[in-house]
Amino acid sequence: MRIVSGFRAGLVASASIIGMLAVPALAQQAAQAEDTGIEEIVVTAQRTAQSLQDVPIAVTAFDATALARLQINNPLDIQLTLPNITFTKGNFTGSSFTIRGIGDLCVGVTCDSATAIHSEGMPLFATRLFEAEFFDLERVEVLRGPQGTLFGRNATGGVVNFVNAKPKMDAIHAAGEIEYGNFDSLRLKGMFNLPISDTLAVRVAGTYLRRDGFTTNVFNNTRIDGRDLYAIRGSIRWQPTENTTVDAMAYYFRESDDRNRNQKQLCQTDPTGVLGCLPGRRDNGFINANSTFVGTLASREFLTTQGGAAFGALGLGSLYAPDPYNYAGHTNPADVRQIRTDYTPKYFAEEEQYMLRIQHDFGGIKAQLTGMYQRNAVDSSIDYNQSVFNPAVANSALATARAFSAAIPGLTNVVNAVSSGANFCTSQPVENGLGAYGGFRDCFSTPQDFDRSNQIVRGKTLEGIISSQWDGKFNFLIGGIYVDTVLPENSYYVNSWGIDYLVGVLGAANGGYLGTPFFRNNTARYTLKSYGLFGEAYYNLTDNLKITAGLRYNNDKKFVSARSTLASFFVPFGTTGSVFNSPAAAGFDGDPNRAGIQPFSNRNVSFSEVTGRFVMDWQITDDNLLYFSYSRGYKSGGINPPLQPIFAVPDTFTPEFIDAFEIGSKNSFLDGALRANVTAFYYKYKGLQLSRITARTSVNDNVDAEVYGLEGEFIIQPTRRLAVNLNASYLHTRVSTDKFLANPRNPAGNRSDAVIVKDISNGSNCAVVNNGAGGQAATRAFVAQANGAINAGLIPGLRAGAGLRAPTDFPADSGLPAGVGGAFSFCGVLQALGTGTQFQMLPEGVLQNLRGNQLPQAPQYKFSAGMQYTFPVGDDMSFIPRVDIAHTGESFGNIFNGAINRVPSFTVVNAQAQFNGKDDKWYVRAFVQNLTNNNAVTGLYVTDQSSGLFTNIFTLEPRRYGVAAGFRF
Repeated sequence: MRIVSGFRAGLVASASIIGMLAVPALAQQAAQAEDTGIEEIVVTAQRTAQSLQDVPIAVTAFDATALARLQINNPLDIQLTLPNITFTKGNFTGSSFTIRGIGDLCVGVTCDSATAIHSEGMPLFATRLFEAEFFDLERVEVLRGPQGTLFGRNATGGVVNFVNAKPKMDAIHAAGEIEYGNFDSLRLKGMFNLPISDTLAVRVAGTYLRRDGFTTNVFNNTRIDGRDLYAIRGSIRWQPTENTTVDAMAYYFRESDDRNRNQKQLCQTDPTGVLGCLPGRRDNGFINANSTFVGTLASREFLTTQGGAAFGALGLGSLYAPDPYNYAGHTNPADVRQIRTDYTPKYFAEEEQYMLRIQHDFGGIKAQLTGMYQRNAVDSSIDYNQSVFNPAVANSALATARAFSAAIPGLTNVVNAVSSGANFCTSQPVENGLGAYGGFRDCFSTPQDFDRSNQIVRGKTLEGIISSQWDGKFNFLIGGIYVDTVLPENSYYVNSWGIDYLVGVLGAANGGYLGTPFFRNNTARYTLKSYGLFGEAYYNLTDNLKITAGLRYNNDKKFVSARSTLASFFVPFGTTGSVFNSPAAAGFDGDPNRAGIQPFSNRNVSFSEVTGRFVMDWQITDDNLLYFSYSRGYKSGGINPPLQPIFAVPDTFTPEFIDAFEIGSKNSFLDGALRANVTAFYYKYKGLQLSRITARTSVNDNVDAEVYGLEGEFIIQPTRRLAVNLNASYLHTRVSTDKFLANPRNPAGNRSDAVIVKDISNGSNCAVVNNGAGGQAATRAFVAQANGAINAGLIPGLRAGAGLRAPTDFPADSGLPAGVGGAFSFCGVLQALGTGTQFQMLPEGVLQNLRGNQLPQAPQYKFSAGMQYTFPVGDDMSFIPRVDIAHTGESFGNIFNGAINRVPSFTVVNAQAQFNGKDDKWYVRAFVQNLTNNNAVTGLYVTDQSSGLFTNIFTLEPRRYGVAAGFRF
């Protein structure tokens, strides 16, 4: 049997042990022909077909049979079987496919992917492929290591390439499968191949999945996180001559359901309210809402500083009183598959791909030209705090506002906007910026807080490749690629009844409100124009010694127009139209500031670099290959999203570079019954891009890192019926140079003399430290004196009577240094009063050195093993049971490491048994995935300080089991 590689002419490729194992499982004719030895897999990675064991690079390949046998239905399943690879969903409808510790740690529209995702060898941008289910694939290929020469726009981590099954002209073919499982899951797959003539054929395939949710919402006893999606693909192959092939493909995917972007929200509730969630543990608690933007600015204390005691009475509560998320009967269930929320998630995703490829063989030269157009969109919304705001607190505030409406008439407009009868009304996340004050609201029996993440991306790609296939010692490949991508809309909203109430109260005395009545980080336009010129040369020094050398020139230009708003400008009551126009919607004319009150920030960056690789491979014997490679990878820099004026951060982040060294050996022993492949690698990383959340916005930084590790792939197949495999890997990652950042979870750092301060004017945290005598006691006294001055009205611009208190103690199990205190105050006041003294206010907190920390999503150890046996039934039927086990070691969810960011190790067991009918024309299968129902965490996200520092976790799917039946001819 051959697995024909459609990767790229001239790319040295191989397939993994897993692929080797699964392929022969159904190949009964091959098993009858030869009863011993591991079946050879052939890939056409260079100018001639080559055995898997002859190609010197680490590539994993799963053909269609392997995907079925290993129960790989989606990308979450891929990670279980591959050495040094992890996959997790992310917080903003994104995901990270991490290879050898290099993943998508950069968050933002201008970030490139570290792991490049390709379809038919063409790069995809912001693809929804990780929401989709796999169907009718020829294979999935995963390249480990930087791809600095041939692929796409470069990739520092590696490449995942999806190769679709192509039309065949030999006969009519069809296949279908129906699967039913727990969670009332129904999965359908089908394919039909029709030859029109000897030179023309068409193929149509599709899939459909519907299931109930994996998660129970105990608030209303419903299930959420279900699926309702389908995809269809059509392809045409035309071969007008024996040397010319034309392929055309169209693909459409759509999902509309209640998929939840995260699995659960965890928090060790901070009783002081200064941090919201403590950095000691990930408990099943709720944030202390007094720590949030709404909790601080809508507090009696802050409003008193703005308008006196009477104005302060309009607050939602006191900073020192119980908060609206922690009240009697409101608990967060301990079960990771249960949450308490009054908001049902909404999820919509759509993707289109259209590709045309022309290939011609001129004899000694081959040429290929490919064009692709792609469009994708996503729009999702979830409960931001995954909790229920106490209605009694909201009702009390509304009653006070009604009582004060005679003195401040504008309060009547506020009450009418944010309530309707007994219901509470929250702004819809709308582009016009008016929200509830323009009539764009939804009303519920409880106050709502939710987010919305939406994006549209369109891209065009053109690539040409010319390669030689001469019989001599020298061959070459040259090519070029051009990419033109446009993002006309990307927004992240946070909507809250508390924000609606707050912006109205703050603006009511002047006859209006502060716009926008929700947080919106909006990219109105992002463009990427990129091209690359690349080439490789292949030279056989001797019959068994070969070198490969390649270079690539990369040129990337990026433009972004973006802004961020939250109560940023005054809007009179009764305003209609748009106060937050999108220039993309209005017809972009180069002046994005013309349309709205809030201006856009326009920025351009450009990058150009040369990368390449060098490989030397030595075929020691027919069964033993030794190779060494060096490659240099590059990922372009980008532009940080705009921040509201809280912290000063760089506008841009720089490119990242990786110098990768790899040595590997591929070996066959025992007349081919044992195969052992081992790889060692070392990466020197410069400028690794990683993200942190600051002022409700993702900010990207650069750090240097060192990565090295080992990978082993082994298989023993004494007969065609029995096959056993083992994959194992070790990975070491660390930040290799000094890099100082403040940890948002712990602004005190390691200083016990610090006081952590919640700035009640914006919800951020700062830290006050003592650079002189007196230690912690002196720091606390300084903050207490500053608050006393605020309370007495001695600070210009702040009214008296706020009642701010002296610092208090955090709980003993807080995870903070012993003695650290917390207080509510104004960081700007503390900075001014501390100038010229021994007390210093640090805006983001105490800087900590990240040197030596491990990279996120980089477990030190992984191993997987599988075994299957083929039992003949009669002359032409078979029964094949299989079991797989995969263990992933512990890692960290972000660069700050520490116990609270630890992702525990996990083990997953899958099993299935398939009965194949006569001549493999039909089959039935029983399966179970995640046999032990492991609710393992795959990744995590920590929000910013003005949201309370909660942790969203992402998990594996729970135990699934069911039966399937299918046919094929």
